[in-house]
Formats: sequence, structure tokens, C-alpha cells
Amino acid sequence: MLSQWQLQDAKQRFSELIRSVRSDGPQFVTRHGRPVAVVIDIEEYRQLKGETQDFKAFLRAAPDLEFLPIERRREPARIVELS
Repeated sequence: MLSQWQLQDAKQRFSELIRSVRSDGPQFVTRHGRPVAVVIDIEEYRQLKGETQDFKAFLRAAPDLEFLPIERRREPARIVELS
């Protein structure tokens, strides 16, 4: 599909423009033949802005599991003999 859209076409066919972004990547919008904007996928935008969550933050954002009734044995699982 097109990767360059005239501004008037982009306005009239906005839904198609968005579909093209999702399937074909960034789409350039021009006015009077000059590039004025680039439409990109939201995930690509977040990566560019540095808004992606690192793994450590992802784990810390997990729900609190303190309320789960988990019981563990106090004895060692096995005896290890050192020689």
C-alpha cells in the first residue's frame, strides 16, 4: 500500500491510513509535496519515548499474592552429604 499520503487523502481516508500503519509500518503525510508528519504504531511510539516497562518494573507491578494460602514444609527437601 502507500507509505506516503497527501494531507487531504489522509484526512478523508483516516481509517485506511491507520490500517496501513498497523500492517505496513510508518506512513508519511505530505502537504504541498513536503513531508509534514509521520503516523506510527503506538508501540513504536512508546519505544521511541522510552515508555516501555523494563522487566523489573513489570515484576514489581504484579498483584500482591500475600493473601494466597501457601503452606511450605519447614524441613529441608533433601539431605545433602558432603564428602
